[in-house]
Amino acid sequence: MFDYEFQNPEFLWLLSLLPLLIFWYWWQGRKAQAEIIYPEAEFLAHQKANRWAFLHRLPAFLRILSIALIIVAIARPRSAEENTRSRNTEGIDIVMAVDVSGTMLAQDLRPNRLEATKDVASEFIEGRPSDRIGLVVYAGESYTQTPLTSDHKILRNALKDLEHGLIEDGTAIGMGLATAVNRLKDSKARSKVVILLTDGENNSGEIDPLTAAMLAQEFKIRVYTIGVGTKGMARTPVGYDGRGGYFFKRLPVSIDEELLQKIANETGGQYFRATDNEKLSAIYQEIDQLEKTKLQEIKFYTYDEAFDLFAIWALGLFAFEVLLRYTLLKNFL
Repeated sequence: MFDYEFQNPEFLWLLSLLPLLIFWYWWQGRKAQAEIIYPEAEFLAHQKANRWAFLHRLPAFLRILSIALIIVAIARPRSAEENTRSRNTEGIDIVMAVDVSGTMLAQDLRPNRLEATKDVASEFIEGRPSDRIGLVVYAGESYTQTPLTSDHKILRNALKDLEHGLIEDGTAIGMGLATAVNRLKDSKARSKVVILLTDGENNSGEIDPLTAAMLAQEFKIRVYTIGVGTKGMARTPVGYDGRGGYFFKRLPVSIDEELLQKIANETGGQYFRATDNEKLSAIYQEIDQLEKTKLQEIKFYTYDEAFDLFAIWALGLFAFEVLLRYTLLKNFL
């Protein structure tokens, strides 16, 4: 009973009358008890009473128990199962713009900058199931790898397939940002965000990065910029070795942090510098907290009525009482 709730709990007060009913049955049984006043028969009367004393109380016990179950049944017991569902009340649309230029193969992050970025970005996507996210890639030019979608499995697979060499080499930061802005400008989401990651300086493309930043500001799009690469020298590819690999040479890391800072400031975002895998992961976690989706938790309940269960038990006990009274216990009552 403690696992049930009651739709008509006021009927449970009737259970308080059961002690009176128990007393009444006890009093009636006492009045109906026969006495043998002759001393010579006292021993026999005592032995029979002790042996079968519990039997004459059994029907009354069953009757009281069935009445108690009927009272519980009319109180409408039911079990309730609580379920919750979350609804996005402040949608966030996010486009990740990822640099896939040759320098992203530098090995100052493990195993290189591009693979580290893919791993961390995939975790970021997995942690935001309620948001639409898109993917833009850029090097010497840019294109949309995946438009805004809530199907994050497709998005993660697209991210996994990213590699250097699919487009002309270079670092067109302005083009990458402009393509991301174009994907978000018609979005109806309350919050629109670009996460732009690069490891170099703008050296190609037809759109100036600050012009693209102005477009983002116009469409109320916040841009978080990430400069990825150690400070100092890094083992960087400088050419092909003819066997499908690269020649590497230690070269200075050159990131236009001033430009990335300006882009972030003008659009209401922030600039971050990722010098290793741990720092890159921490940056995405910080962005995740800064752009937290507001969720409304909706609770709903499923009910299982138990009226019939208690009623069947009461009917069964009553039938058992009648059966005992007129068969097995007929000679003892």
